Order: sequence, then C-alpha cells, then structure tokens
Amino acid sequence: MSKASINFFTEDTNYTLKNKRAIKAWVAAAISEEGYVLQELNFILCSDEYLLRINQEYLNHDTYTDVITFDNSEILKTIIGDIFISIERIKENATAFKHTVAQELCRVIIHGTLHLLGYKDKSKAAKTLMTAKEDYYLSKLFNS
Repeated sequence: MSKASINFFTEDTNYTLKNKRAIKAWVAAAISEEGYVLQELNFILCSDEYLLRINQEYLNHDTYTDVITFDNSEILKTIIGDIFISIERIKENATAFKHTVAQELCRVIIHGTLHLLGYKDKSKAAKTLMTAKEDYYLSKLFNS
C-alpha cells in the first residue's frame, strides 16, 4: 500500500495556497479523529468555469458551486478522493460572509473532507451537524 498523501493541484487558476504543510496536517488529523484511514486525497483548486463543466458532466447540474467531492474509495473507512474547489466562488463567498479568503477556503476544504467522512448536508439537521463539525475543525486550525 502506498504512503498516505494529501495533494494540492490547480486547474485553470493561478491561485497559490499558503501554509500547505499546516493544512495537510490539519486535514489528516481530522480524518484520523473521525476514525478513518487516509490513503490519498487530492484538492484541485480551479476556476468557476472548470468546476461548472465538472458539475454538468458528472452530476448533471447546470449551476456554479464552490466545491464538488468525489469519493473514490471502495474500502470502508478509507479515504481516497478528489475535491474540486472553485477559487472564484471562495473569493466571492469570503466577501459575502465577511471571512478572509484563507478562512473560507479552509472551511470548504474541511466541508469537502467531511463529505468523504460520511457527513451530509441536504437536510436541515444534517447541515446543522456538518456546520458544527466545520466550526470544530476550523477552531483547531485557526486557534492552535
């Protein structure tokens, strides 16, 4: 089995992620705390248009979104996935929610990761739990 890894890529954007090592350690710690084993997790930072094409092609949704998560694992409690994040959506949402771009990006990074950990956000109760988990993990990153 290959060494566990968290990778960051860019597609159709020139955004540079800062503090990669700290973010990788934070995501890995969250995965471990939730009782999962990390195998491979790829974050692909991209443009609105790039993510829209993925949304149309794979999910049949013709809408812009900030994040799309693909769970590629076939083994229970093992993380193998790809998380696509629109940097343009992140910047717009950061302004709307009065967060920094870094804070909003980290919220979406953990949001996508939580989907891989089995959390949902379609019902009100599930969304409330997911937001609480986001806040919990964000407090570990930003208050450490």
